[in-house]
Amino acid sequence: MIRSESHTAGVDEAGRGPLAGPVIAAAVILDPARPVDGLADSKKLTAARREALAVSIKEHAIAWALGRAEVEEIDQLNILHATMLAMQRAVEALPVGADKVLVDGNRCPELACPAEAIVGGDDLIAEISAASILAKVARDGEMVVLDTRYPGYGLAGHKGYPTKAHIAALHALGVTDIHRRTFGPVRRLLQSQE
Repeated sequence: MIRSESHTAGVDEAGRGPLAGPVIAAAVILDPARPVDGLADSKKLTAARREALAVSIKEHAIAWALGRAEVEEIDQLNILHATMLAMQRAVEALPVGADKVLVDGNRCPELACPAEAIVGGDDLIAEISAASILAKVARDGEMVVLDTRYPGYGLAGHKGYPTKAHIAALHALGVTDIHRRTFGPVRRLLQSQE
């Protein structure tokens, strides 16, 4: 795992693929003097491990922040542009300015400082791994809360992803205001009801 020296922020997101809920990005500047052990791509960690690491990251990092794009923005802009907006908001929300930003993936949002996209960065760069974990923990927590507001959809389990159970619930219960209307399964269901 590579660790950078200056105020380099790692940025990653959670929630590009789901049919429901926001996309949430995180930006993290780690403290080289206070390393966090066990960082990895959030998808390779158990929920309990992510939760524990999120606490450590927040306690040890020089700075961290979250940014988001709401369902309406995702439908209006498309998921790629909404993701870039969430990442931009996360970096801008950092209480300490970043000298450089390392972004997981193959594209960077428009930022006031230099940025580099790194494919697979959430498994290679400590700052991006930390951002991956914070974004996933924040979004998963939010989906658990939304599950209580929208019972029957199973959001706490599948986190809004297009599982068979989620699509079946959409057909049985209908589309809610937290569903992304431009995403295939939701769009097709709405079109079939016109």
